[in-house]
This record gives sequence, C-alpha cells and structure tokens, in this order.
Amino acid sequence: MTAAQLPPVAPEVTATLVEELSPRLRKRLDAAVTKLGARPAHRDGDTVTIAVDEETDLRMYAPGGVVATADALICGCLLAPACVHRAAAACAAPAADPAPEPAGQETPTEAGSAPHADGTAPDSTAPASQSATPAPYGTAPAPDAPAFTPPDSTSAPDVASPAQRVAADALWSAAAAVLEAGVEGAGAVAQAALLRAAHTARLQHLPRAAGAALSVVTLLRAARAGDPSYRTPDLVTALAELLGTAHRVGTASGAELAAVRGRGRRPYSPDGSLRLYGLFTEPVVTDSGHGGARTWVAGPDGRLFTVGDVAPGGVGRALGVADRAVRLGESALTHRELGRAGLAVSGATVSPDGRLGAGKGVKAVTARGAAWTEPPLAALWETPPLQQAVRALRATSRYADPDAGGSDLLFLDVELRGAVRDPGGTCLLASCDGGIAVRLTVADDDPALAHRDNLMLLATAPGTRLRIIGRLLPALHPRLALLACSHPMGEGTIDLGFDRLRRADLPVPDALVHPAPPEPGDSGAHSPLHLLERRVEQTVPAGRAALGMLGDVSAEARRLRRAGLPTAAGLLTALCASAARRERDAFGRLLPADTDGFATHWLAAARYTSAVSESLCAAAWEPRPEPAVTG
Repeated sequence: MTAAQLPPVAPEVTATLVEELSPRLRKRLDAAVTKLGARPAHRDGDTVTIAVDEETDLRMYAPGGVVATADALICGCLLAPACVHRAAAACAAPAADPAPEPAGQETPTEAGSAPHADGTAPDSTAPASQSATPAPYGTAPAPDAPAFTPPDSTSAPDVASPAQRVAADALWSAAAAVLEAGVEGAGAVAQAALLRAAHTARLQHLPRAAGAALSVVTLLRAARAGDPSYRTPDLVTALAELLGTAHRVGTASGAELAAVRGRGRRPYSPDGSLRLYGLFTEPVVTDSGHGGARTWVAGPDGRLFTVGDVAPGGVGRALGVADRAVRLGESALTHRELGRAGLAVSGATVSPDGRLGAGKGVKAVTARGAAWTEPPLAALWETPPLQQAVRALRATSRYADPDAGGSDLLFLDVELRGAVRDPGGTCLLASCDGGIAVRLTVADDDPALAHRDNLMLLATAPGTRLRIIGRLLPALHPRLALLACSHPMGEGTIDLGFDRLRRADLPVPDALVHPAPPEPGDSGAHSPLHLLERRVEQTVPAGRAALGMLGDVSAEARRLRRAGLPTAAGLLTALCASAARRERDAFGRLLPADTDGFATHWLAAARYTSAVSESLCAAAWEPRPEPAVTG
C-alpha cells in the first residue's frame, strides 16, 4: 500500500485521532504507520479497505474523495475505536487540501474540470473574503466556526485579532518543535500537532500559514518514507515560510497583513475581452503522478497567460494532452496548435498568476497568431536580460507572496557555443546580449519527452543563432531550463518538450561561424555563502542537537568575513551557539532547550541566505564589460 492509494484525510481528523491515543499508543504510532504501509489495500467506490492482519480490516469512507470525520475510519480489531490503527491509517494517508468555496459561485478551471498539478481542486472566481467561514473538507461550513467580519475602512489600520495571534503562536510552536527534533524525530505525533495548528489557523482565516503547515507535513512524510522526489531544500523553504508567516501575523498590519493572511483560494477576476497570441506549449509532469500540458500565450501589452490541462496520469498523459483541444470557449485548437495561433476571448477570467479560467461565461474563438519576430510578441525579446532576470526572480523567490503573480520566463536571442560539463551534468552554453554566458539545461529529463535529445542535438551546432524561451533557474551563474526555440533553419518554433529536432533541421556546419570553444568545467561564480547554507540545511534532517555538536565554527565565520559577508558570519556564529546552548538548574539538571530562540536564529539565517542567493543570481546577469582595445 502506498499513500497515493489512500484517500486524503482532513487535517483535523488526523489530529483528533492522534490526540485521543493514550501515551502508550502514541509511542507505538510511528511503528504502526510503517507496518500499515506494508499491508495490502483495495478501493471499492468511496471506500478503501486495508488488511490490518489476516483477520482484521480497517475501512476508510471518503464520500466526495475526502475522509472528513473521525467516524469515517472504522477498524475491526478488538480494541477499536481506541486502537492505534485508525490514527495510523490517517497518518499514512495524504493530508487533504482546503475545501472549495461555498456553492453558488462560478468555478472556472485552468483546464476545464481537471485538478491542478498539486492535486487541488479548480479555483473559484470569487475572492476568499466573500466566504464568511471556511468549509470543512467535503462538508458544509462548520456551525462552530467564527464568522469573519471585514475590517472597517474608517477605523485604525487592520491588525490581527487575538484569536489569529493565538493560532499563529500555535503554528510557530509546532514548527519550532519540528526544527528541534529534525526529520528523524518529527514523527506522527509532531505532524499531528502541525495539522491541528493548521486547522485552527484555517478557521481563523490564515490560509497562507495553514497551507505552509500542510506543505511541511507533506514533505516530512516524504522524507521519512524515503521518497526519491524529496529534497531537503524544499523542506527548508517550507519551514522558513511557515515560521516567517506565523511570526509576521503578530507584527503586520494593513496591506502587509492581508498578504500574510493570504487567500484560501487564488481567485479568478474578470478581465473583459482579450486578444491572445500563442507562444509555446510545455509538458507538465509532477512528482505526485500528475501529467498534462501548459500553453503560454501573450496579450498585445506583453502580459503572459497560461491555458493548462493537468490531471493524474504522468508523462503518458502529458504526451496525449498536447494534441487535445483546449477547454476554453468554442475554440477547437489543440494545445500545440494554440502555441502557434491566436485566440479572441470575451468574458475572460484570470487568476493572479495568469491562468485563464474556463467558466461558462467565457467565449473564445480562433484568431490569427503572430511570429516571434512580429509585433506584439517581438517586444518580449527587447527587454534587457538583466531586467528580465530580476523580474523572474521576484516571481520565483522562495518567500514571494503567492498572490503577487509574475512569470519566471526569459526571452533571449542567443548564439550557441557548445556543450559544457557541469556539476549537474552536461548543459548547453550560449551567449546573449551583453556578453552574458548562459547555461541552458534540460527542463525535464524523462526519456519519453524530447528535452534531452533536442538539447544534445543543438549542442552539436555551435555558432547557431536562436531566439529562445527558458525558465530561470536561480544560481550563481546565468542558468535557464530551455523550453522553446525558433527553428534553426527558418520560420516557425520548436516546443522542445514535444517536438523532436532532426539533424536535417540544423544549419550545415560549414555555413556556421564557430565561436571560441566553451571553457570546460567553468562553474560560474563562487561564494562562501554555502558555509551558512549547509548549516541551515543540516538542521532539518537531524535537528538542533546535531548542529550543536559541530563545535567551533570560528574558522568558517572568518572566511565569510573575508569574503565581505559579516552578517552571514554573525548569523552562523549565533545559530551554532544557540544550538549548543543548554542551561542547567540549581541542581545541575538540564533545563528544556530554548526551541523558540533557536527557531528565531535559524529563520534569520534561512531568510538571509535566500535573499543573498537571489541578489548574487541577479548580479550574474549583469552585462559584461567589453574588452578594452589596445594599440
């Protein structure tokens, strides 16, 4: 049995089941979760049955796809309902995402009725503030949930309510406990505390913090299960987002508080009539097993929009969806056709991140497209690379406002220089305006997609000039995931994830002006910032105690100061000192560790390293000075 085979369980259900366990059973819970994960399970409609042993079954009832109450988990063992099996099943299952907005509101989707890549339901057109109370998972709004009263615009600046501050404090404490214990120590009980805090925050209209808590739980489970898709930096980001958001609830006001609170759903807003021009289509394949396609289009003013179709199915579905009609109005264009054509849309609805809604009131018909060298698309390539990189960094920042919108795409005119070895593998080196050397990497290494083969073929044609679209990959040197390019031999464009280039599509070698060969092994700029970054990351798997055993870090601090990073040196020293600090009482007994103090130092270090990394990434895109002419 895998977690994907089990229905999602509402966070408050998991928290309640764990809280009701006796202290003895709580100690056995992690082992029970592991044991239950190895047992067979089968689904029959809305019911999933797990064979606890040869004679006992546990049933999970999920009407509407979510286990919404504790009574929906029924165990046949002699100790039920006070057994450990119900809580173990809830902990083994995925945590359910927040429920949709109340009925009666139009619900356009990114791709008709398909869920998003993270498995969530399609978005609502109405702002979250229109909902008085968040609805429980798969049910009507809870009768005991407090009503939300919008702040009076004539009163003092909006500040968090006492109940919101209490909810934020609970989130902080639960996250600090996870940081204290590390992945190895943050078992089902610690996760249940996070889920309870997330549910309370959701009831208090703090969806951004609640969502961050659910992300932490999901990543903790992936780490403990040995999921190959798990990455420690992802959990670092999620924990820092949770701690930072929880902290800011008590200090923010006005517009800042609105951003900290976040939105329960990313709402679609009306955008009238739009004239859109296709750019390209990319495959979407997620670690959660979803697959599909996303087509990028642009308006006359350069605004970027997407039309997507992502649902469970993996890479096989991604390859098939590309040739299916987009679910937008009356258009019969497929995704790949839309990437080279145009649309005239009336009654358009758009989310903050540019996704086009497909509600009943949206009308769309096929229209003429534009080449990348024609207006209005040509203007996308006229913005200097540095400005594009700074804009993309704002959109991809680890701690960006989820509702801020923006795109992580760059539009560049480049000259290919050839393949170079890189710590992450082979990539394609190219030069663009300003003498900037850009590393172009594979967007998705799945062999069923065309990315890898196309990149390797382009690497055999140094001197080729291309117009490209890539996704910014934050690094200490200019780096993009290559998504689309102009045809090397003439008009037209290539969707590098779907279309396969052939040798005949490349210029004849003798017709190329070969640039100087790339420098092999050139890994770009270096910075000792990693000395602080690795300590931040080391805390997450092993907890505070492991960091406290590192001993003297004065040599690393001196190296940071010599590199002009005195703040990093101070943060490193304070972080390690806080990890090692344990006070004793008058009898010499160790007092409880200061988890809040350590979490504060760790959060400061995590946010600082992120900010400096983004600054170094932007600096890497600055134009290179032309060499002086002597003589």
